[in-house]
Amino acid sequence: MKKLALLGASGHGKVVADMAEDLGWKEIYFFDDAWPKIRENSHWQVAGDTSALLSRIHEFDGIIVTIGDCFIRWSKQLQLQNLDATLVSLVHPQAVVSKHAELGVGSVVMAGAVINAEAAVGDACIINTGSTVDHDCVLGNGVHVSPGAHLSGDVTVGGCSWIGVGASIRQGITIGSSVVIGVGAVVVKDLSNNSIAYGNPAIARPFNPSRS
Repeated sequence: MKKLALLGASGHGKVVADMAEDLGWKEIYFFDDAWPKIRENSHWQVAGDTSALLSRIHEFDGIIVTIGDCFIRWSKQLQLQNLDATLVSLVHPQAVVSKHAELGVGSVVMAGAVINAEAAVGDACIINTGSTVDHDCVLGNGVHVSPGAHLSGDVTVGGCSWIGVGASIRQGITIGSSVVIGVGAVVVKDLSNNSIAYGNPAIARPFNPSRS
C-alpha cells in the first residue's frame, strides 16, 4: 500500500485520508473539481481536478471517491470503473466487519461501525462512524449510513439512499432507492423509492434528491 488517490477534498475525505494513514498508505493525494482554488485539504495536497486524476489513473495503487453526496459519489465511481481504475475499500482498524459479511468495492467503514454476519454492502457505500448494519441486511450501491444510525436485522436499502444521523430502522424493513431518512428518524414501515422520511415514527412524502 503505497500511493492512494482520493476524489473529493471534503470533510468526509479528511476522515478517509486519516483512516488510510492508519491502514498504512504512505502517499495520499486529493483530487477535486474546485482545484486550483483549493490546493490542500488539511494535511494533504490537492493535486488537481477529476481530469487530472483520470490522466494519472494508473499511477495509484488505490483510488476511492470521497464525496458525501450519494449520486455524485456513485457517478464518479462508475466513471472510474469504466476506465479500469484500481478502486479500493477501506475499513477502519476500530471497525468490526464480520468475515461472513460482504463489502463492495469503493466502500468505507469508519471507526466504531459494525457490519454483522450475512450483511451485504454494495459498492461506493459509506458506513459512517459508530453506525451498525446488522445481520442479513442488504445495501445497494452508493448508500450512506450516517454516524450513529442503526439498521436492525434483515433491512434492505436501495441504491443511493441516505440514512441520517442517529436514525433507527426496524428489522425487516425495505427502503427503496433514492430515499432520504432524516436525523433521528425511527422507521417502522417500508419506504418507497424517491421519498423522504422523518420523525418518530417516521412519516414519508415524495422526494427526489437527485433533482432538488
